[in-house]
Amino acid sequence: VHPNVSQGCQGGCATCSDYNGCLSCKPRLFFVLERIGMKQIGVCLSSCPSGYYGTRYPDINKCAKCKADCDTCFTRNFCTKCKSGFYLYSGKCLEKCPEGLEANNHTMECTSIVHCETSEWSPWSPCMKKGKTCGFKRGNEVRVKEIIQHPSARGNPCPATTESRKCIVQRKRCQKEGKGKKNREEKRKKSNKDESKETRQENKGRAARRQNREQRENNNKTQPKKRKAPNKEQDLAPVDTAH
Repeated sequence: VHPNVSQGCQGGCATCSDYNGCLSCKPRLFFVLERIGMKQIGVCLSSCPSGYYGTRYPDINKCAKCKADCDTCFTRNFCTKCKSGFYLYSGKCLEKCPEGLEANNHTMECTSIVHCETSEWSPWSPCMKKGKTCGFKRGNEVRVKEIIQHPSARGNPCPATTESRKCIVQRKRCQKEGKGKKNREEKRKKSNKDESKETRQENKGRAARRQNREQRENNNKTQPKKRKAPNKEQDLAPVDTAH
């Protein structure tokens, strides 16, 4: 072993030197050179850092650098994330997306163009005017369609989803409150209910008055009559015995 090489290393190194850092790594770890100023130091890591990809060999596992426009990669020729200003497409980083694709600035990828999709028109609504279906001859009717798929940035935009047209109907009067058969029936029931309530209250009052009157009469019958006091002056008058 070279005098500058040590086997009592730390940080995952199998062999190391004071000047170059790690020279080899323990099993399953990746060897990578990190630049510090003008100097390169070997380090051993469990996974490769951003901008590098790992390759395994029988004698050593190494981290190799991705292409310049690639932020992370699976191999040198297959990028998984691009650097700013580039769009990812099929493992490559492109400044401009191919024909038929569009740049997604949120994911920084080239994606398929999505066009708007809508449902069929709904049936026409009843002829209306100011929210009513009566009291007019000329009104409007509408129909609508729903958006099934919203378009992407370069996709065909959605058409109008509402249509309106004029309509003519046979004029009919709006049913006023209280004029219909149903309303008359409800009024009659309410009147009967109020009347029966008043009748019950009146009958209750009559019964109470009759009960009070009968009680007074019974009280008068049970009380004894006062006897009339005799006239004392009449009893003391002198008897005329001259005749």
